Amino acid sequence: MPVKAYDLTGRTAFITGAGGGIGRATARLLAEAGATVHCADRDEQGLQETAALITKAGGTACTYPLDVTDKAQVDQAIATAATPRLDILAAIAGVMHSSPVLETRDEDLDRVMDINFKGVLYACQAAARTMVAAGSGGSIITMASGAVDTGAPGLLCYGASKAAVVQLSKTLATELGPHGIRVNIVAPGWIRTPMTTRFDAEEQAHTERTMVRMSPLGRVGEPDDIAHAVLHLASDAASFTTGQILRPNGGVAMPW
Repeated sequence: MPVKAYDLTGRTAFITGAGGGIGRATARLLAEAGATVHCADRDEQGLQETAALITKAGGTACTYPLDVTDKAQVDQAIATAATPRLDILAAIAGVMHSSPVLETRDEDLDRVMDINFKGVLYACQAAARTMVAAGSGGSIITMASGAVDTGAPGLLCYGASKAAVVQLSKTLATELGPHGIRVNIVAPGWIRTPMTTRFDAEEQAHTERTMVRMSPLGRVGEPDDIAHAVLHLASDAASFTTGQILRPNGGVAMPW
């Protein structure tokens, strides 16, 4: 596939969770590929830092302080970004919660599902409406997790929310395909981000050693590893790909 298939010049992308981690890496890479990038996150300082990195590198970025659980905010932000049209949505915003099943509280499940599932649903609905109205197709990329392929202890809320995102994305791929809109899922393995480095140093080191041992590639992932997966799915290089799960996980899991 020629390199020009990854050229996003003239296209508009909207990215949730762009204030740091995978979202920031994705925003930077899509901007580097030529897209005008609309960055959304509830972390306003992180948003400004992301936009500054993009503009310093010669790209174009706009920022939207956004709570993805507020449907009205999401609708308004995406409607603004979709002027004149929206070509790419990367719904990356998410949170992680860990607790044994028998200790999981309703409020824990509600919070994780509100952000990780409903927040993705709202963004997908808003983006899809603008893409259908424009009639020019588009690409929607959602963020799942390697947790959908395992029964990882302590990750009931997180894994359930990401499994719901997979089902949402496959349903959307079926419904939106006739409009030329592709919908795909990225399911990362263990990636070194602020979300996964919030533990104490000893626990973090133990987890990373475990992941390195499990990976045939012998390392943990970095945000850029996932950003490149998103770029592929957003680009013309993936023009015949929809309803699929791309698993950049270092080979830790190899499901059928």
